[in-house]
Amino acid sequence: MTQALYRKYRPKGWDTVIGQDHVVHTITNAIKADRVGHAYLFAGPRGTGKTTVARLLAKAVNCLDPDPAKRPCNECAFCTAVNENRFLDLIEIDAASNTSVDDVRDLRDKINFAPNQGKYKIYIIDEVHMLSTAAFNALLKTLEEPPPHAIFILATTEIHKIPATVLSRCQRHEFRRVPVDEIVSNLKYIVEAENLKADEEALTLIARQSAGGMRDAQSLLDQLSSTGDQITLALAQTVLGTATSQTVLDVTASILEADPARGLEAIHKALDSGADPRSLARQLVEYLRGLMLIQMGNGDQVEATAEVRKQMEAHARAFTTADVLRMMKTFNIAATDLRGGWQPSLSLELALAELMEPAPASAAPVQTASAPRQVKPQPAPVSQTAAQPRAESESPKAAPDVIGAGEVVKAWKQIIASLPKAQANLGALLNSVKMIDVQGNSLILGFASDVLIEKMNKPDQLEAAQKAILDVLNVNLAIHCTVTTAKGKIPPHLPQDGMVATAIQHGGEIVDVDE
Repeated sequence: MTQALYRKYRPKGWDTVIGQDHVVHTITNAIKADRVGHAYLFAGPRGTGKTTVARLLAKAVNCLDPDPAKRPCNECAFCTAVNENRFLDLIEIDAASNTSVDDVRDLRDKINFAPNQGKYKIYIIDEVHMLSTAAFNALLKTLEEPPPHAIFILATTEIHKIPATVLSRCQRHEFRRVPVDEIVSNLKYIVEAENLKADEEALTLIARQSAGGMRDAQSLLDQLSSTGDQITLALAQTVLGTATSQTVLDVTASILEADPARGLEAIHKALDSGADPRSLARQLVEYLRGLMLIQMGNGDQVEATAEVRKQMEAHARAFTTADVLRMMKTFNIAATDLRGGWQPSLSLELALAELMEPAPASAAPVQTASAPRQVKPQPAPVSQTAAQPRAESESPKAAPDVIGAGEVVKAWKQIIASLPKAQANLGALLNSVKMIDVQGNSLILGFASDVLIEKMNKPDQLEAAQKAILDVLNVNLAIHCTVTTAKGKIPPHLPQDGMVATAIQHGGEIVDVDE
């Protein structure tokens, strides 16, 4: 049977422990000065080296090399016995399966016997937080005053579950997550030693997926190497379930274009093909996280193929950061939601439906109307799409408005509701409007992106919208679309051409209102 990579490449000396220099430095100094403690507590995330360091300490205190600075030597009989898992005085106990007070009493009875081979008996109790309260109490006296030949090393991933009485009796060492670059360096070493072929970007993805756990990273590499192919980024993404599928791109595009039918079709097609709904939700969250990183100037942190990266950059420009954060939160809930147990697609359908609705007013710091000086304007990006309607609206601006913009805003929901069900896509587009203004006989609609404007500017869409406005308000308005950075619709009770409205249209937001 082939030995797992994480076991084969487990550090056998202090110099090969990765990412835990602060722990290694303290323990090696104690060994050199012959000041080894009787009880240690190693705490930290899984796969960061707790058991490895415990075994190194067991070798070092029993090593026969006369120079303490060279312990463990990995050459003497005791070091060799530990490396080959046949050292009788190293006792490893899994607290998860030995949780009772009787198990601890049995250990306490046997601890008084002298070591069989070495100078010290080393008891490594893994996942010690799993012990019962009674078991911890039975262990206290032994931890405080063990026989001179016994050393306890407790390891845990959940230190908050360890009683304070136990913590006070141990030397505590916190193990940290291993940095990505150090994990990548170790994986490169293993790849070379095992004569594997792997792309560096694939190793970086593995390192990031391991979340700072060296053992997890080595296990993932082991899993990928078993395919027999070169470990590419695409292969790593596929095997690890992080590949950006066409479904993810289609769902994201459907939200951008306010086209729920396309999004639902993509979701159902994926699930009918056997995709796991939670896995799909997680892929959506990972993709949206990539958009957020690109928007925040950290695009180099995104692991994606050239084709997918190009699409991500386009989506990152089209969505606002607030939109991306909202989508991430919604799909993250879907990834952990249990309501869809009887209907696998339900959680994703609910998430998509929620995102098709405009963001609730409570999501922004808009509370009540305010004096103009309390509005926070932000510079609006200049674009050809935005400039065109402004130029077109100059001529009607001189003429008197045929209707007040405030009246249009008040009737907007009624206008959308008047549309027939067959025009649900148009309703979704009108619902996504960020800014409404009237200039002469022209209705100016502000959208968040060029993609939405392209959808709206189709002749049949414009004609249907004009008819709905005519039916509700009895006015015939020519519709012009523009890109806007407005963070919300202008409240109906405010002058639609006033200073506050102008600030909102350029990205400002109302933070307070004096009644």
